[in-house]
Amino acid sequence: MEDILRPIYQERASQLNTLGILLVEKKQRTSQTTDSFDVILLVIVKEAEQPVYTKLYSYDEKKAAMHVITIEQLQQWLLLGTNRKIFEWLHDSKILFDRNEYIANLKTELQEFPFNGRKIKMGLEFAKLIRRYVDGKALFEHKQYLDAYNHVVHSLHHLARLAIIENGLHPELTVWQQVKQIEPEIYKLYVELVNSEETLEQRLELLFLASEFLIYSRTKIGSAHLLEVLSTKKYWMFSEIMSEDELRPYSVDMAVLLEYLIEKHLLEIVNLETKGQGVFHRCYRVSEKLS
Repeated sequence: MEDILRPIYQERASQLNTLGILLVEKKQRTSQTTDSFDVILLVIVKEAEQPVYTKLYSYDEKKAAMHVITIEQLQQWLLLGTNRKIFEWLHDSKILFDRNEYIANLKTELQEFPFNGRKIKMGLEFAKLIRRYVDGKALFEHKQYLDAYNHVVHSLHHLARLAIIENGLHPELTVWQQVKQIEPEIYKLYVELVNSEETLEQRLELLFLASEFLIYSRTKIGSAHLLEVLSTKKYWMFSEIMSEDELRPYSVDMAVLLEYLIEKHLLEIVNLETKGQGVFHRCYRVSEKLS
């Protein structure tokens, strides 16, 4: 298989823009790791007109996909977790070409999972968790139980991913299998939500009560990255927070997260006068108890 595809990837390896080429083979007939393809060729480049470029091939009644991705896109996937399969591809792949040990170093970094990288990923998962939890609770209070259920399932998923990262591991596609071993309490909550014979309203009510403590117990570690950045200034306007490079990945979840941290006394409001009488700019600062 590798011999058949060699002319294709050797052409890419000869280009100075290419940093590494990986080969991922389908292990089982029913496996979806390779998106139903028999082989994935992952080509990592310094830069390109498109962040992701894909070509498909057929050979010997089999099919292959070649994904050419930029470093920037790869780092975004690794940080935000928006392409869950990329971790499996990097972990299970065979290195076909590696310029200046870029791929080897990347694999080592993923395996060691440095604490700073974990802190950022925990912050992003925590922000998504709070968004889903707050929205789900609001829907529950308005008796929109099916929509509330959808948000609660997602919030538990983010809580599970947060727990996995906290334990120094990368969340895999089989998140609940991981959580069952690492944090059985969260796994039990999920099972009770899905399998309980109670009414949906009763299940949701019990889950909100139980998950509130689990979320609160992770608030400090989940907000550590955000608070660390915000502590570099006396106070921040919301527009400044949203335009800060290191905080941009929080995007649409930021406003809800800030209000939650105020409620938990980790952030404080600073009101600055405007030209309008009695109207103030709403700014944020890290609580003096923490500074």
